[in-house]
Amino acid sequence: MNKLKLLFLIPVFYSSFSHAQRIDKETISFQLLKEPVFATDQGSRNYTITVKSPYNITKDDVLRQSKEDYQKQVDNYQTNVESAKLEHAERLKDYDAEVKKLQEKYKLESAEYSKLSAVEKIAATNGAPVLRIPSRPVLNIPPVPVYRQPDLKDALIVDNKILASQMDITGFSKGGSNLDIVIEMERTNFQDNQGKTFANQPTRIIGKQNGDIKLDKTYFSDFTEIASVPTNEINLNAQEKRFLQRTMDRTRNIINENFGYQTINSMVTLSTVKNKGEYDDLEKAYIYVTTNLKKLQAKSDYAPNKVAMENMQKGIDIWKNTLTKVNYQDKKAVYNQKIGEYLYFNLIRLNIALGNYQEAEKYLNELQEHLVDIKLSYDANLELKRLEEKIYNN
Repeated sequence: MNKLKLLFLIPVFYSSFSHAQRIDKETISFQLLKEPVFATDQGSRNYTITVKSPYNITKDDVLRQSKEDYQKQVDNYQTNVESAKLEHAERLKDYDAEVKKLQEKYKLESAEYSKLSAVEKIAATNGAPVLRIPSRPVLNIPPVPVYRQPDLKDALIVDNKILASQMDITGFSKGGSNLDIVIEMERTNFQDNQGKTFANQPTRIIGKQNGDIKLDKTYFSDFTEIASVPTNEINLNAQEKRFLQRTMDRTRNIINENFGYQTINSMVTLSTVKNKGEYDDLEKAYIYVTTNLKKLQAKSDYAPNKVAMENMQKGIDIWKNTLTKVNYQDKKAVYNQKIGEYLYFNLIRLNIALGNYQEAEKYLNELQEHLVDIKLSYDANLELKRLEEKIYNN
């Protein structure tokens, strides 16, 4: 009898685990040549960059400006002293009026308190009235101006030639007229708003390829917060120097995105389900994607890259097709919510690594629609937030 019971128990035990999925992860490193928006024949990849800006500041200009600022402080010093005295006199008037008001209030409250019986005085919650006189205002005379040699490390010593020399286009040689880039840059504008400092630096980028205008757009017009205090509490020269460098870096990135041939050293973590039989297609898809990722090389017009991309797409198509079979309500289904989660994460991670941010966003949106049924772990939620930041901060 016991043997018979055991024989019936075995199939029940097996069926409860028949659809358990073991999901493994692997991190793959690969190189990819990011193609620009506007392609250039390999033999014609040369460029000239011209910067037009209001900046033409030398060391002598910085020293002269420093002395002029000091002289203004000297010229305005006596006026500032008189203003401080007038302000102090006004504060004294307000102080005397406030003291008189407090004394009268104390006198009234003392008279009322003295009328109370001993028992009522004990019961009074605030006790006997107390006269509290605020501190008398102090006259603050501004310090006498003292000239200090400017710190040239923070000084903005720059001209258009220096700015142009900071620019380069990846995959191109400097000199030549095939690609002609003109950068028209305004000086940094500072603005106070709610006690904070904001700045912008509108910059127009014009890109001509063999004389044809391919890019003509103005960037960086929106104001960005750069300090949590107003402009009169920061070193404007140092802040302008930093903001200008930031604008130059962002300008270089935009030029390279549109025209440069950039090598991307990328890394992506992909998951695979290891159960044999039911998930052979998914394992095949994983092999398609990972083996062909490793074949990619950072070469322009490299035929094996095209073949690798086509073979990788075979695996991606299997993932996409399997997503249509996922049953998010049945945990025991072969393609359950756990399979859906790993497929969505693979597609999002892979597209981010390949620089396909719009495609990554599409799968991110689809995954978010299924989060009612997919219960993400704490770590998966953290990763999803990081992936979302990469997509929207690109």
